[in-house]
Amino acid sequence: MLRAAPGVDAIAAVRREISAMDSTIAPFNARSMAEQIAQFMSMLKAASWTYGLIGVFGLVLASVGLAGVTAYSVAQRGHEIGVRLALGAQKRDVLGLVMKEGAVLVTGGALIGLALAWAGMHALAGVFFSVASVQHDDPVLLVGAPLLLAGLALLACYVPARRSTRIDPAVALRQE
Repeated sequence: MLRAAPGVDAIAAVRREISAMDSTIAPFNARSMAEQIAQFMSMLKAASWTYGLIGVFGLVLASVGLAGVTAYSVAQRGHEIGVRLALGAQKRDVLGLVMKEGAVLVTGGALIGLALAWAGMHALAGVFFSVASVQHDDPVLLVGAPLLLAGLALLACYVPARRSTRIDPAVALRQE
């Protein structure tokens, strides 16, 4: 390991000195500390991007699944929603009813997921030093990630809920 002043090509100087001492020795893989750190971090950055893409894909899948469950629930309850509308319920009341059910699912899932993530992080911190060195009580992660997921999930619930307000009461009552 060698220290040099900024701007000095220390690697070339070391190679010249080594070849001056013994021409049969060829130094290899010589690089600066900045290059060494960049090479080490490149794998970690690639893994981070991969995990991020997997997370985005999971977020999209969860949203599509929740939208599907909400749409199925609205389809199953089409008659009930038609009766409510026929009896004078406002469209915002029907929208609120469907969104409330989605919000209960989202809140329950977020709380369970947060509790399991917190417990898993503390369990891993006891086993792995690299996990223990990460600040696992980061408020951005603890609040931001569930809020992002909840916002996207509620948006996924809103689309079928909005569609439920367009149910024609006459058609829904004739279907039974």
